[in-house]
Amino acid sequence: MFTGIVRERGHVTSVEGGDEGVRLTVEAPGTAAGVVPGDSVAVNGCCLTVTGVANGAMSFDAVPETLRRTSLGTLTAGSEVNLEPALRVGDPLGGHYVQGHVDGVGRVRSLEPEGEGVRLWVDAPPELLRLCVHKGSVALEGVSLTIADLDEEGFAVALIPQTLAETTLSGVVPGAGVNLEVDILGKYVDRLLAHRAS
Repeated sequence: MFTGIVRERGHVTSVEGGDEGVRLTVEAPGTAAGVVPGDSVAVNGCCLTVTGVANGAMSFDAVPETLRRTSLGTLTAGSEVNLEPALRVGDPLGGHYVQGHVDGVGRVRSLEPEGEGVRLWVDAPPELLRLCVHKGSVALEGVSLTIADLDEEGFAVALIPQTLAETTLSGVVPGAGVNLEVDILGKYVDRLLAHRAS
């Protein structure tokens, strides 16, 4: 379980493998100092298991299912990633409940300056967009955000300067794929209503 509050930006140092799975190595001294093999870390919003820790870096294995459902397959050496270690008892719940189970990949439509921040529009798959609500929560690349606007194709979020400074969202460009996780409450309600209707 996570909260969508990014604790560190890491740098991918190597990507080994292919369509059948990859091993990612991410340099992130702060995060690496607090984890051991077997721990969970959200990498761009995707919950991965630490398989190795050495010299301020962590290794993760991403299987084909993960590569199909997320944007992790596009990472290369040098890519920056958002990192959040798993929530521990007593940690503050600063964002919202995030499972690290990416629901799908959205596409950046636009980024427009807005005051001191940025308004980011993301086009989302229809099956996910229908679970989004105005002022509801969404995790975007592992970052807990509030939906500021909706249209027929996607949603907008308002990025404050702190978010731009501490996460990779300042570097996204139109057309880029981004990991989406919709609020779990919406998924449960949708499932319940579908069951009742049938």
